[in-house]
Amino acid sequence: MRSHEVSSWRELDDAICEASRPRGSAHVHPTLVFRGLARSTDAHVSSLSRLRGDYAALERHLVRNFRKYAHRATPGETVWDWLALGQHHGLPTRLLDWTFSPLVALHFATASWPEEDGALLAVDCERAHRLLPGPLREELEREGALVFTTEMLARVAGDLDGFGRLAGDRPFLTFFEPPSLDERVVNQSSVLSATSSPAYQVQEWLAGHPDLWRGWLLPARVKLEIRNRLDQAGITERVLLPGLDGLAAWLRRYYTPGEADRGSSEDGSTTAGGSAHREEGRTGA
Repeated sequence: MRSHEVSSWRELDDAICEASRPRGSAHVHPTLVFRGLARSTDAHVSSLSRLRGDYAALERHLVRNFRKYAHRATPGETVWDWLALGQHHGLPTRLLDWTFSPLVALHFATASWPEEDGALLAVDCERAHRLLPGPLREELEREGALVFTTEMLARVAGDLDGFGRLAGDRPFLTFFEPPSLDERVVNQSSVLSATSSPAYQVQEWLAGHPDLWRGWLLPARVKLEIRNRLDQAGITERVLLPGLDGLAAWLRRYYTPGEADRGSSEDGSTTAGGSAHREEGRTGA
């Protein structure tokens, strides 16, 4: 993937501002969504795919049983609400965590693995959505929205099989905002991506659409500078992961300067917008 190595916080900040400037967009605000990785070598693949084997066939079983046993949770009526809730709590899904905020993404790129290079990724979701199948594009245009809500997705595709059939022979990627399940989702400006098939990975989409995204490599020496700036700005676990888990994570990092907080993830990657206990927000996007 094409990524530019930055040499300082100032260079990165200027690059993000330049990339975020709307160009020929109907939207007044920036149209980018961001994702941070604590290790630049980590891949943009779903937690579902990490089950390996015929993981795509397991998706319906995971969702069905999650809905069955999560009887006290009422996220909404659609499968997209349940997928978002499952992702939020660590259920393996086809979804990936993103955020509208580059600072949130940078938090998750710098809060762990300080001795390794990190990465920041930005995708222009408006341009990405121009490639969607007609029914999905029409729903966005009808609402005048940049990204979908769970209700909007459900109006076009009420189940995952119907969502997949929209692709035909052209797999696609779409972005939607999860319901405000708790303060963490709100504070992280969370966005989720969904691929048209559980077997189709964001990594593949990025490789096929190099003009729709930008990446920045964050050398380990620069991660420390970025981390200090974020802490000064209050972009910390205490804000992004409200509650005792976030407080404990902040204190652990604060009182172990220079040591690698390797987190609790399966592969150590850290992104933005996710759960405090999983890979991407165990990490975030």
